[in-house]
Amino acid sequence: MGRRCALMVNDAGRAELERLSRSGLRAEADRARAVLWSLAGESSAVIGQRLGVRAEQVRRWRGAVARGGVAALRSRSRSRPGRIPHKRKAALAVAREVLSSPAAEGPLWTLTRLAREIEVRSGETISPGHLSVVLRKGAIAGAGRAIASKAGRTPARSTVPACGSGS
Repeated sequence: MGRRCALMVNDAGRAELERLSRSGLRAEADRARAVLWSLAGESSAVIGQRLGVRAEQVRRWRGAVARGGVAALRSRSRSRPGRIPHKRKAALAVAREVLSSPAAEGPLWTLTRLAREIEVRSGETISPGHLSVVLRKGAIAGAGRAIASKAGRTPARSTVPACGSGS
C-alpha cells in the first residue's frame, strides 16, 4: 500500500490523454482523466471516488495504458454488444415489401398476419408483440414517437416587426 504511480507517459502521450479527456464518449473521457490524475500524483482511491468506480478499476486503466498506450483507453466498438438482429432485419425487409403494395389490392394486414407472412417468406419467427416494436422503431431513429420533437412543435419566429414596436 502507499505506492506511487510508476506509469510514465511522454509529452505526446500526455497530449493524447488530454484530447481523450475531452471525448464525447464519457467512458473514454473518464478513463483518460483517471490516468491524468494518477500522473499528477492522486491515489486510485481518491480518483475512483471522484468517478464513482472502485480503486481497482483505476489501477486497471493505468495498467492498460502501461501495456497498450493511450489507445487502450479508447472504446473498442461503437456498436452494441450482442447477437446480430436477424429477426429484425428479416421482419423489416418482408414488411416493407408486403406493405408497399396498395392497400386496395391486398388483404388487411394485422400484426399476427404479418408475423405469419414473415415466417413464410424468411423462415424467421417473430411474435406480434416484438413485430410491433420492430415496426415502430423501423429503420429511422425516433420513428413512432407520440410527440413531435421540439423543432417540430415550435413555430418559426417571424422576422417581421410586431405592430406598435415603435419605429
